[in-house]
Amino acid sequence: MFIARTIGFVLTLSLSGTIAASDSSFNGLEGNPGLRSASALVLDAQGNVIYGKDIDTIRPIASITKLMTAMVILDAALDLDKTITITHADRDTIKLTGSRLAFGAALPRRELLLLALMSSENRAASALGRTFPGGVSAFVTAMNQKAESLGMSSTRFADPAGLNANNQSTASDLAKMLAAAEDYPLITRATTTTKADVRPYSNRGPLTYANTNRLLKNDQWAIELSKTGFIREAGRCLVMQVNIGGEEISIVLLNSFGKLTPYGDSNRLRKWMLAQS
Repeated sequence: MFIARTIGFVLTLSLSGTIAASDSSFNGLEGNPGLRSASALVLDAQGNVIYGKDIDTIRPIASITKLMTAMVILDAALDLDKTITITHADRDTIKLTGSRLAFGAALPRRELLLLALMSSENRAASALGRTFPGGVSAFVTAMNQKAESLGMSSTRFADPAGLNANNQSTASDLAKMLAAAEDYPLITRATTTTKADVRPYSNRGPLTYANTNRLLKNDQWAIELSKTGFIREAGRCLVMQVNIGGEEISIVLLNSFGKLTPYGDSNRLRKWMLAQS
């Protein structure tokens, strides 16, 4: 037996990684879903662990960071209709990723939030942090203060986009962040929007952006909030709030190797849960 912490609880898990979750039909599931993600956590609506694997190991979290970025912006009650222009300060100097938001592109803060959450647009996230009162330094401080207020004691943020490998957390901490993010309607809408058109250039047509979570196109899934992430140090990451078998379920998958592994793990989890409920 070993001990794992989750949202507001200390729970004892079996070596199979499962625990009886009270008030849930996913009670006492047997066996192991065979996940390939290095860390995984599945919770019911009461915060009880349905499945846990290496949930307290601190890992880079890549663009899962953008959920915290959005919460800090929304908590500050900044003008979401204010137009923000992308500048050279928003370029990625860490991973040297590209962007369709060229320098001079301009969008309302609301649409930058949409792009950061839905399609993981790094320049959008960077611009949100840069234009925060006090700049990026004050923004990162606010991110860490928010994490502390949520009880995310093993979490540290270093930039608003998640490009810095020093954005680090645990599966158990991210479950707390996921639960908090669900209270923001803009975040739930943005992260489950499959496609959106924006017009960042006055003399050009619209740019079409798609959601990075391919499970949103799968009719078998009822997804209420999601965020993907990837940098080399973090591997593939995925967090979701979903409905499985009529129950609200939280899923956190970290450090999956292979582009499709988080989706394969999600499908393995869902199949394992439904087969025994």
